Amino acid sequence: MSTGPSTGIGTGPNNGPKTGTPPGGAGVPGGEPGAPAPSGGALRSGGPLLEVRDLRVEFRTRDGVARAVDGVSWSVAPGETLAVLGESGSGKSVTAQAAMGILDTPPGRITGGEILFRGRDLLKLREDERRRIRGARMAMIFQDALSSLNPVLTVGDQLGEMFTVHRGMSRRGARAKAVELMERVRIPAARERVGQYPHQFSGGMRQRIMIAMALSLEPDLIIADEPTTALDVTVQAQVMDLLAELRRELGMGLVLITHDLGVVADVADRIAVMYAGRIVETAPVHDLYKAPAHPYTRGLLDSIPRPDRKDADLYAISGLPPNPVAVPPGCAFHPRCPMARDVCRTGEPELSRVSAERESACFFWRECLRG
Repeated sequence: MSTGPSTGIGTGPNNGPKTGTPPGGAGVPGGEPGAPAPSGGALRSGGPLLEVRDLRVEFRTRDGVARAVDGVSWSVAPGETLAVLGESGSGKSVTAQAAMGILDTPPGRITGGEILFRGRDLLKLREDERRRIRGARMAMIFQDALSSLNPVLTVGDQLGEMFTVHRGMSRRGARAKAVELMERVRIPAARERVGQYPHQFSGGMRQRIMIAMALSLEPDLIIADEPTTALDVTVQAQVMDLLAELRRELGMGLVLITHDLGVVADVADRIAVMYAGRIVETAPVHDLYKAPAHPYTRGLLDSIPRPDRKDADLYAISGLPPNPVAVPPGCAFHPRCPMARDVCRTGEPELSRVSAERESACFFWRECLRG
């Protein structure tokens, strides 16, 4: 069997316990800016495909308990592309693994929350029931295609395995399906290359094979975890365009996990920004790029190289993300934040509504919006 079977998700606000109140009060109910944000998925009409509610995941280590995911809520709708952004260690991939049911336990442990796929809480299902959903209804594309693919099996065998295991196809029928999938993701000479091994493909072509594997059973939802890691800029663009095209063609939900805001600009509908295991901002993609409502998001945007500013120094957010075992009190971003004040060091800002479709977990989001 292949080592990396394809195995999805989406946003909304954190709903965990909060302390601290933004200057000027908690806001006005009824949808006015500054009001506490509603629960995940409530900002859009129509039901979500997958909804994560107040998810909490921790890892017990020798140094203490690391709260990798601390009250995260997010959702993705059919036909929607959600980008989940943040630095390494922010909790993006752990959230995805928990939703897919592939979290390493131990040391990881889900301590709270719900994960609803079409209204069913996956955390309450038996493992055999989750396996029937994973791959067939929800699929995942892993970031390192070379280590996710089995080096001693041909790509045709690994693609065909999805059909022999889940659909009971013959080996000949499964091989024909493998060729069809390779052609669908535009791998040249698919009939000749179906019998080759992963090391005989370039990095970009291996990632296309991973995409083909995720698509094999035409799932409702795909989550792509850093799908363009280690690829050059041209191949990155090709992979992202392919994912966007397949999402439109199949009408599936798509979640893109990445640390690179530049990668998702043209393909995402919404963006959720994570920091230290929490959501700090959610917004439609164009609104976020135009005017971020959180200093961390602004720092990520300012870190994107600008070809029109060749003489300018490349910006970097000062400091490092916090140790998840010892997250500072107050706003977790305050030690690195250029806008931090006394209230940020003691009060934990809750996600508040900035507009009808966006939220920010910052006491001074109005200031941030003004730039």
